[in-house]
Amino acid sequence: MNLIYPFKPYLAVLSARVRTLLQYRAAALAGFGTQFFWGLIRIMIFEAFFRSSTQIQPMTYDHVVTYLWLSQAFLVLVPFSADPDVRSLVRSGNIVYELVRPANLYFFWFSRAIAQRTAPGVFRALPMFIVAGLFFNMQLPPNLYATSAFIIAMICAILISAAITNLLNISTLWTLSGDGVGALLSAATWLLSGMTLPLLFFPDWAQTALNALPFRYMMDIPFRFYLGQIPPSDIWTHLPFQLAWIAILTGLGHVILNRATRRLVVQGG
Repeated sequence: MNLIYPFKPYLAVLSARVRTLLQYRAAALAGFGTQFFWGLIRIMIFEAFFRSSTQIQPMTYDHVVTYLWLSQAFLVLVPFSADPDVRSLVRSGNIVYELVRPANLYFFWFSRAIAQRTAPGVFRALPMFIVAGLFFNMQLPPNLYATSAFIIAMICAILISAAITNLLNISTLWTLSGDGVGALLSAATWLLSGMTLPLLFFPDWAQTALNALPFRYMMDIPFRFYLGQIPPSDIWTHLPFQLAWIAILTGLGHVILNRATRRLVVQGG
């Protein structure tokens, strides 16, 4: 209990935020419908590509289909925007109440970011797995070891996504809205994480840069563990990179937030 006690405020924030976000069931189901529709379109595009190509591709068609359904199921990991409540606090000047809380502001917002990147996807991912698995050729992991590696990699992916989201939250202290930064980060994530195209289809010269960026570890690497393309034993090769990016992004967030709060002006004074 003594080890958990320092984290109790942040766990409480995480729990409360998850419960709040889980109330929006109708919006989540509508989001599932949209993501399912776009998933079908993307699969049709790749089916046309495989039928028209005679070259050997880096992934089989069945693997690509499963990869695409996974990307649609976990679309919520893409950091589209800052936390709307944090943005409202900044615009109204009520951010001062956040600054006097007896808690670390970065981890306070980080807890909210974790909830923002997970809870809305619960009512989207589960129907996606069920419908796509039963009727649209989404495969299950080949064995329990692949499933375990996928779960470990996805936990780290959520933390990376939450750290990027927190950078968006912090950017509102300068930009007030964060829309521009959000558009840039979401576009980069969409392209470089594997959402637009499985990263194995990128040219060889781009793979080095993709491996050096954090975005691959948000989707591409966990999904390939799921497919069994990466052996489960390689989790110990990729896990250090994921943990390193979590440390880098959270450390960067701390530095920027500390600088922002020292220069923050509320209501003109």
